[in-house]
Amino acid sequence: MVKKEDPKRQPWVKNLYSNREYPDNYTDASFLKDLRTNLHVRIYTYREALAGVTVLSNQISCITGFLILYQLLFSDSVAPTTILVPSCGVTGIGYVCYRGRSLSLTLLGEDSKTLVTVVLFGYIFSPMLHTLTQAISTDTIYTMTFFVLLANLMFSNYGLDVDIVSKAISLNAAIFGAICLASRLPTSYHAFVLLVEAAVFFVLYPIMTESNWHAAFMLPIFVTCCLALYWISFPVLYLYAFTIIFVNFVCPFIFVKQQQFKFNIHGPWDEAIVEENTDDNLDENL
Repeated sequence: MVKKEDPKRQPWVKNLYSNREYPDNYTDASFLKDLRTNLHVRIYTYREALAGVTVLSNQISCITGFLILYQLLFSDSVAPTTILVPSCGVTGIGYVCYRGRSLSLTLLGEDSKTLVTVVLFGYIFSPMLHTLTQAISTDTIYTMTFFVLLANLMFSNYGLDVDIVSKAISLNAAIFGAICLASRLPTSYHAFVLLVEAAVFFVLYPIMTESNWHAAFMLPIFVTCCLALYWISFPVLYLYAFTIIFVNFVCPFIFVKQQQFKFNIHGPWDEAIVEENTDDNLDENL
């Protein structure tokens, strides 16, 4: 409750040591004059929310596509080379599109050296990685894989500058999940192909799409996952399709509708933000 000010007393000011004539719980009418609500709040349209959430749907599709390839290798339905060769071809096309006009022989040579080194070491160490977690039970492997891929989904970069984003945690979680699943495959060559696919899905593909992302990019991988799941499992297909539809259409609708309830208050009580000294503002801060 706002109390009336006694005319005989000094006017109340925002200074603790100057208000000795007032009780500690006194609230002046001028206290809330600097109150501001919903400063710097941006209202998103449904179309903007729909385009933004496709990044999350794309990451879900990447994890689903990787698990589909694991199932094909695990059941030996498709030869490892049949998966490896088209994947390399698509990756090569994506690399050319990613580099664009900046592609040169020097840059191509440097990237080729890096690629050969990574693939060579991966092929050499694939027998060891294949047996690294072989002593662990399959149920434990699948449980660990579920949680590390969930961590990959949580810590991935979706274009937001927030503290939870960590590319290192996201990538390490995905690679650890691939190593866990590699121990369930028949041969070390199967494990090598799975690790290559993990690098394609969780390393190269995000790099190529992050800078020039468009909502239409998720359509090819979504359609491919649906076609593959059609031949593998109908229940998983229904679950995957329902998840993508819910995330892509229902969640943006809920987000847009809930924007009207935003109520952020700002005032003198806000935490002070210390501005770092730079060449542009150094003279003003001195």
